[in-house]
Amino acid sequence: MARKSLHDLSGIAKTIAKSGAQATPRPQPSAPALGALQGSLSAIRELDPALIDDWGPKDRLDGFTAVNSEDEGDGFDALKSSIEEGGQQVPILVRRSDIQGRFEIIYGRRRLRACQDLGIKVRANVQDLDDATALLAKGLENAARRNLSFYEKARFAAVIKVAGHDSKTARQVLNLTASGLSHLTKVTDNIPDDVGDAIGAAPKAGRPKWTALAEAFIAQKITAVAALAILKGALQGSTSDERLDILLKEISRRGARPGQTRESTPVEGVTVKSAQSSLAISIKRSGVSAPFADWLDDNIETIIKKSYAEFTKANRAEDT
Repeated sequence: MARKSLHDLSGIAKTIAKSGAQATPRPQPSAPALGALQGSLSAIRELDPALIDDWGPKDRLDGFTAVNSEDEGDGFDALKSSIEEGGQQVPILVRRSDIQGRFEIIYGRRRLRACQDLGIKVRANVQDLDDATALLAKGLENAARRNLSFYEKARFAAVIKVAGHDSKTARQVLNLTASGLSHLTKVTDNIPDDVGDAIGAAPKAGRPKWTALAEAFIAQKITAVAALAILKGALQGSTSDERLDILLKEISRRGARPGQTRESTPVEGVTVKSAQSSLAISIKRSGVSAPFADWLDDNIETIIKKSYAEFTKANRAEDT
């Protein structure tokens, strides 16, 4: 599959556009040791949050979800309360912008947002960093927090490379071996971004599930249109991990061996039997399912016609 260009990528990818070859070259830092970034107390200043602009690949896939979004709200509220009661203990890292008097944030967006919400200045470590060193510092800070999911790492690595940085930089930023980066690349090269966006960060899912999905796309067991149709029905009330599981189970169901009969009971009193030669639905006309059976008897033709029209439309879209 062809490598994505900046134009092709969506969401998180667009946020890194300034950090690659298109960015204005910066001088190499005089003290390249990253340990100095945390220990350089003389560089810590109190800044107006309004003077700090975004930069580079975000810690979170803001296009569709926050990393570990299931507990993000409580975590941010706790952080804001902690800063309000005890002050900001850990400074953010920024570099001077090309715009006079402004700065670009390298990491610490949640602390910055908390200070913005509280209406106070933010403590920031101000360093002169080139793009590669800034990315490495950002990656090391992310690794220390250990809160990027496997898929977020994959998207993070992809946009770093698309922005013009080499594989070595991507490995350093995410603390990966060559094979580890290869696993991430397999996922982002074969799973369409819009499908990944619809699933979400899936914080509990590791490499096996994402690799299985990538291999399903490689083997053409599923298309982007079909995957998005499945996910559309799973978006309401489900977590990103649940959406990934739903998609994988549906792919597995569609790929069942010929001749194998499958039977399920989606709701009480309703049985669906799927075999090689037929698909049958039976509904008991007694008990709790009786009213539903009567309603379906009156509406089954309309439902089938509508479903068939949607199926025909989706398949035409896949063929274009």
